[in-house]
Amino acid sequence: MKYNSLDEQNNVATISGIVSKVPEVSHQIEGENFLDFEVEVERLSKTKDIIPVTISERSLAGINLKVGDSVLLNGQYRSHNKSENERNKLILHFFAKDIEPDYQSEEQKNEVKLVGYICKTPVYRKTPFDREICDVLLAVNRSNYHKTDYIPCILWGRNARFISKEPVGTKLEVVGRIQSRQYYKTLDDGKVEERTAYEVSCNRIAILENVVKLDKDNEKEEMQII
Repeated sequence: MKYNSLDEQNNVATISGIVSKVPEVSHQIEGENFLDFEVEVERLSKTKDIIPVTISERSLAGINLKVGDSVLLNGQYRSHNKSENERNKLILHFFAKDIEPDYQSEEQKNEVKLVGYICKTPVYRKTPFDREICDVLLAVNRSNYHKTDYIPCILWGRNARFISKEPVGTKLEVVGRIQSRQYYKTLDDGKVEERTAYEVSCNRIAILENVVKLDKDNEKEEMQII
């Protein structure tokens, strides 16, 4: 993973994989176009994660990506809120700061490091096979832009049990990989809809500070993770 500056070391991510959806312009900021596309990243288990990517047209200048192309991307894992039916949904995406096309490697890369604060009470549970899991929502500040990304993280085994006891405001460093998974949601009208959830599956964690009082303006109790 690349570290571009001290301000960016709290959110650093690298992925490599195969383009599964070509870039299309999604929005514009101050005259600069940003494009969305998707990258398929294979795990060691051969399961494939489909990761949404956003990139500036300036970073993509001179590069014509096609489905099936291999790429290496360095950037950050970010979030934004999308209002739908008077509720906020958390949309997650990989923000690519630089791209290496035609990247060749025996193993595809998928690594993210985050430093942030627990901003909701961790949710601890066990699977039907008695595997321990803990869901943590991490608030990761963007120092240069005075914004915060809210990143769902999942921990396993002893890490899940350990972190489940930590209160809101605890500062963590986590290292893991971005993953996607399919699930089914029953809607108000009784229909069942297939959806995709995105999260960071953590394999390393460290507590940096025990409790930090969070600004009430940063509380997102109404946020719905999809």
